[in-house]
Amino acid sequence: MKENLYKYILTIADNSLILGQRLGELCGHGPNLETDIACTNIALDLLGQARNYFQYAAKIKGDDSTENSIAMLRSEREYLNVLLVEQPNTDFAYIIGRQFFFDIYHWHFLNALMKSHDVTLAAIANRAIKEVTYHKKFSADWIRRLGDGTEVSREKMQSAVNDLWRYTNEFFVQTEFEKELISEGIAADVSKFKDDYYSESSEILTEATLLVPEKSYFQKGGKQGIHTEHMGYLLTELQFMQRTYPNMSW
Repeated sequence: MKENLYKYILTIADNSLILGQRLGELCGHGPNLETDIACTNIALDLLGQARNYFQYAAKIKGDDSTENSIAMLRSEREYLNVLLVEQPNTDFAYIIGRQFFFDIYHWHFLNALMKSHDVTLAAIANRAIKEVTYHKKFSADWIRRLGDGTEVSREKMQSAVNDLWRYTNEFFVQTEFEKELISEGIAADVSKFKDDYYSESSEILTEATLLVPEKSYFQKGGKQGIHTEHMGYLLTELQFMQRTYPNMSW
């Protein structure tokens, strides 16, 4: 097994899987029908992307593992998603803030991954970029509407931005296996678009009349398998069907 490549695929796939699961929890609970359908569709997009990555991961691993076992049967410490995507659905502003910070990163990341020397990763990124371009527009539009909306919506949006900001820098923390794959032209070099990420995020927050946080302390750990207290509860629901009725498949 190409261990570095396998771990790298998990870091990408787990982001989409876990955020897709979080959005899926909202199905039938959106603030209105249109937004409910939009969030559900974004969840399905992310789960579809995750499935493509997991299929590739199973091929790389080369044992009896399948896309289903890798996605659904690992322990908490074996998931390598960033901490941001596992944060709970506190309220609609929080959901939009979480999506906004991830979408901007995801869009830049896929644009970089499309240039990977690994043709499978490049192809998956090329296929996903159209969906993620829509995701980014959706969440950015809602940031503007809530930030420049009523006094209450602005207060809730600002509170969410302030709380979620501390998770954004983890996107740009590079693991050792990631650094090796960057040198081989396989992994996306996230350091090259970090400035663009914060510039674009700050510009949209300012348009929304929101204050850009000045926090210099950021949380990390997810890419090393160290998660927040929310992750265990999320996995309990995510893995319930597969553990109760083994060998189910997508």
